Amino acid sequence: MRTILLNPGPVTLSARVRAALTGPDLCHREVEFLDLQDRLRRKLREVYARDDTTWGAVLLTGSGTAAVEAMVASCVPRDGRLLVVENGVYGERMRRIAAAHGIDCASVQAAWGEAIDLAGVRAALGTGGYSHVAVVHHETTTGRLNDLAPLADACREHGARLLLDTVSSFGAEAIDFDAWPIDACAATANKCLHGVPGTAFVIARRAALAALEQPRTVYLDLAEYLARQDGRGTPFTQSVQTFYALDAALDEFFEAGGWRARQALFRQRMAAIRAHLERLGVRPLLPAGESSCVLEAYELPAGRTYAELHAALKARGFVIYAGQGALSERVFRISAMGDIGADDLERLLAACGEILG
Repeated sequence: MRTILLNPGPVTLSARVRAALTGPDLCHREVEFLDLQDRLRRKLREVYARDDTTWGAVLLTGSGTAAVEAMVASCVPRDGRLLVVENGVYGERMRRIAAAHGIDCASVQAAWGEAIDLAGVRAALGTGGYSHVAVVHHETTTGRLNDLAPLADACREHGARLLLDTVSSFGAEAIDFDAWPIDACAATANKCLHGVPGTAFVIARRAALAALEQPRTVYLDLAEYLARQDGRGTPFTQSVQTFYALDAALDEFFEAGGWRARQALFRQRMAAIRAHLERLGVRPLLPAGESSCVLEAYELPAGRTYAELHAALKARGFVIYAGQGALSERVFRISAMGDIGADDLERLLAACGEILG
């Protein structure tokens, strides 16, 4: 019996991606690595059909948070001002990142689980002076997929550019690069793309990276990475084996039909899980249609603790995820990314029935 990961990354790997990790030892200065890097950058742009003239794909070795920090630190100019939109842990983290880099920053906050406070955002933008707005697309704290179209309209009206944390949405949710005033989005290999932890990336508008003349960071300076990678180089040692894995994962991704097909697959899985849990009396945290296709949060049944539920499911081969912060004693979370077959899903539903029925 194999263990199925139902946490929001890392994911259960396919045999093909796992095998890719055993690729040959390779120096990051050799032509073979640079060919691999070029190939990955092209494939990442192609996920949402971005051209290389306007957009640059920058590969980093690190977690999704490394990509988010690189984006925030590299895209807000010295004389810029950032408005962070918060309704979960990861929005709050972007505000902490901005503060750590000395960026002039304010935030508009909504309670965890609530929708973006669009009126508050419009009021803040109306005071003037904000060059950028940073927001989490899929806030995995609660599973909420933030509605970005109205936010994008507000940004456009006030001349602000968007910085998107798409760590848990890139490759499975719609990202409208043409209609939204996006300067950059940050993501990672080990979520919707089904790669492994260790490789992160930013898709950035080239003009946005040219605006910051004096970098705030050495290791996470996206402009430096972009220049080096455009020139078939890399400023620092990259995680070669995880690059191999992402290459294989992207091949699977495109062969399966791209982000729309992955979205449909995730929706199908999550709908089956939600319907079964609701039949067992387990209530979703958010109303239908407000969660992403990637993850949903559920209220813990009365008299049940997360530790007990986690242990019972793990003994049957499934790893779920705890709530965070004030939600830690109230909810559990389930994601359905990764190499999960129909038989795995049936086994999960049966296990839930045994434990919660």
